[in-house]
Amino acid sequence: MKKLTILSIICFIFSTSIFANIDKNEKPFVIPELKHWEGYEGTFKINSKTKIIYTKDYQVFSEIACQFSSDIEKMSGMKLRTGHDKSSEGDIVFNINNDLKDEEYEICINEKIEIKANSRRAAIWATRTILQIAEQNNFTLPKGFIKDYPDYEMRSFMLDCGRKFIPISFLHEYVDFMAYYKMNTFHIHLNDNGFKQYFNNDWDKTPSGFRLESDFFPGLASRDGYYTKEEFIELQKHAERLGIEIIPEFDVPAHSLAFVHYRPELGSEEYGSDHLDLFKDETYNFVDSLFMEYLSSDEPVFRGQRFHVGTDEYSNKDSLVVEKFRYFTDYCIRLAESYGKQACVWGALTHAQGVTPVKVDNVLMYAWYNGYADPKTMMDLGYDLISIPDGLTYIVPAAGYYYDYLNCEYLYNNWTPAQIGNQKFEEMHPQIKGGSFAVWNDHAGNGISTKDIHYRVFPAMQTMATKMWRGIETELPYEEFNQKRQNLSDAPGLNIAGHYSGEAKSLINIYLLKPNKNIAKKTGIREIGFEYSVSFDIEYQEEEKGTILFESRDAVFYLSDPIQGKLGFARDGYLNTFNFKFYPNEKLNITICGDKEATYLYINGELSETLDKQTQFHNEGKSKMYYVRTLVFPLEKTGDFKSKIKNFEVRNECK
Repeated sequence: MKKLTILSIICFIFSTSIFANIDKNEKPFVIPELKHWEGYEGTFKINSKTKIIYTKDYQVFSEIACQFSSDIEKMSGMKLRTGHDKSSEGDIVFNINNDLKDEEYEICINEKIEIKANSRRAAIWATRTILQIAEQNNFTLPKGFIKDYPDYEMRSFMLDCGRKFIPISFLHEYVDFMAYYKMNTFHIHLNDNGFKQYFNNDWDKTPSGFRLESDFFPGLASRDGYYTKEEFIELQKHAERLGIEIIPEFDVPAHSLAFVHYRPELGSEEYGSDHLDLFKDETYNFVDSLFMEYLSSDEPVFRGQRFHVGTDEYSNKDSLVVEKFRYFTDYCIRLAESYGKQACVWGALTHAQGVTPVKVDNVLMYAWYNGYADPKTMMDLGYDLISIPDGLTYIVPAAGYYYDYLNCEYLYNNWTPAQIGNQKFEEMHPQIKGGSFAVWNDHAGNGISTKDIHYRVFPAMQTMATKMWRGIETELPYEEFNQKRQNLSDAPGLNIAGHYSGEAKSLINIYLLKPNKNIAKKTGIREIGFEYSVSFDIEYQEEEKGTILFESRDAVFYLSDPIQGKLGFARDGYLNTFNFKFYPNEKLNITICGDKEATYLYINGELSETLDKQTQFHNEGKSKMYYVRTLVFPLEKTGDFKSKIKNFEVRNECK
């Protein structure tokens, strides 16, 4: 009888504990995954009456409140009032908490939403969390308490703008995109060059890029695209407002063909023209002036606390050049420090083993390949590291080596910044400051577009953001994470991929292309992303070469291309045409389909041509390059054409 009574009590306690928690809200899905969540009962609805309130004693909250209100308006159309009035039920309130760390924040969602933080960056991260929850639930948030902070202080993405020019507008969008996922470091690789085997083994014909306006060296900036100093400064200011540090990089003394194209006497005759000659005084004078132009003055072009000086993949043919490379690396580190910057370097000191000292203190080394810089050895020397193992975190689009798309499932289940190549260190090792992943545009001229890059980066950004914030302790299985992550956008008001939700349906009404009323007609939709079809009936009237059907900021689709008068498109400086020209007065149904592999032309419902990845051979057939011919279809405005277009439809599917 006594046993039965004890058992009854245990069952009662167990059952009441279950029922006590049955109405508690489950942890909402956010990228990166929240560290701590305590669910309450009920929900909080952000609506047009919600005010964003901040203390007037902490002015930075005013700026963040305005940014937050703008983001909500982009996502919902609601414009919330901001101020430092007394808050009431239904408001969102910012408060400072001096006990919290730099990126740590708290959110209490109850009758109000109260955000507590001790820095601008942490307060920004809190707003990203709220926006992500709101985006998935029509601005209805589960009540509960959040306490969140990262495992690693630097969570980075690197973009190679040297081999492929990336428009400044895209970089601004990537600042917003990275901030939405609490990535706090944007590493911009500003100079590089192609590989000469793809250009008749001729350095003079091998493309190179230096992407900044220069007053010291007029003509150094690349003709196919560069950033003015003012543009680059504004990009950094934009990033600062969203809690992101931009680390600019000049890659010297290798990967330096752009400088040698400008001044041929700087090139090494022995090691190749992409190598600066480290035995010439002119090289050091040039580097002195280059660094001075962008790092000196009270308001330098490079605003952040760090500057990356490259120092990667130079020849180690003999001890003489190794010692000179080590001297040059130390020289660049100290030169950057003379301007108040922390120097960042690519790990190369195992590859360049020698006796010439290279500064260690306060130098941040990017550990990318253990054969070039053994991580344990570098840590024993005293270097702090960024974990960016090439075999796991390098994207090289359409190259046929490294990753075209990162293996996100493997990374999610296995990787953290503590894993560098085949070496595993303790989690949150004090010398591992964070992690990074990279897009390298190795194959200059291979047709890759910024849209192609984004389709590769988007799932990687979501995955890597999670792993650098949460480390190994992710709670969701990858399958669930992968399904849920697709419900989140690039950032408030941002749709780089051109995706539209819902079933396949017409996105643009037919009236937009009525005959004689189509000139420069804006549609309200910039573009349609991969897995699309665009179809229309056409009665073709003879058009001038260069006649546009549709255009957007990033692409043009031609009824008659500028060279041959064929159906085709241009984006990112590449013109691609179908082997098809209209006859005068011809009546046809045209459908263009696009996915991440190819662009397809259908005529009267039959597949006519596929512009897929071309294989191009160089260097007497020894070197292979894949040329990409994808298109995110432009829809922003129509062109000036004479042909009659009817039954125009855009659908979220590719035949």
